[in-house]
Amino acid sequence: MNLIFLGAPGAGKGTQAEVVSDTLSIPQISTGNILREAAKNGTEYGVKAKAAMDAGELVSDEIVIGILKERIAEDDCKKGFILDGFPRTVAQAEALDAMNVQIDKVIEISVADEKIKQRLGGRRVCQGCGASYHVEYKPSKVEGICDKCGDKTIIRKDDQPEVVLDRLKTYHEKTAPLKDYYAAQGKLVTVEGQEEVADTTKLTLAAVGVQ
Repeated sequence: MNLIFLGAPGAGKGTQAEVVSDTLSIPQISTGNILREAAKNGTEYGVKAKAAMDAGELVSDEIVIGILKERIAEDDCKKGFILDGFPRTVAQAEALDAMNVQIDKVIEISVADEKIKQRLGGRRVCQGCGASYHVEYKPSKVEGICDKCGDKTIIRKDDQPEVVLDRLKTYHEKTAPLKDYYAAQGKLVTVEGQEEVADTTKLTLAAVGVQ
């Protein structure tokens, strides 16, 4: 089964994709990872990607999809794969279709913006050991101090309120239109994100046909 996972920043898309990857024994393919791997291995598209990244430029859709096609041609993708983080735009989805990359289902993890702001805004990370906390759902015993190593807990740059708003704005403008694109193809399945990750996981597994 070939899947795409969609979801706004903080919706838990990556976590759910990982669970489905483990359950179905199919690889979870992250665009960033395959770009770095192709650049390291010096493939034709990898050389082009490295040149763009070294120059501080965006890697073109043509190169990304070329690398993606190389990746999904590998043996571990024979039973299927999960695309996590690609496509990000309708243009990329159209390019994917034009290169005959077959997608069976698109799973959207849907969480309201207000809930995402609450989730990300309350997240704290230890600057020493990297342990993760949340001021409401998983607070440290002493506010601002890591339970494990005693170092300070901080708000990551990506979790700063203004950055979260910007990331959500970008998602709604560029990525959310993919929902209509794949709904028109009859491939979109929406999973409503729940308070408990385990409850979302049950719904996600049911959406891909695992009971």
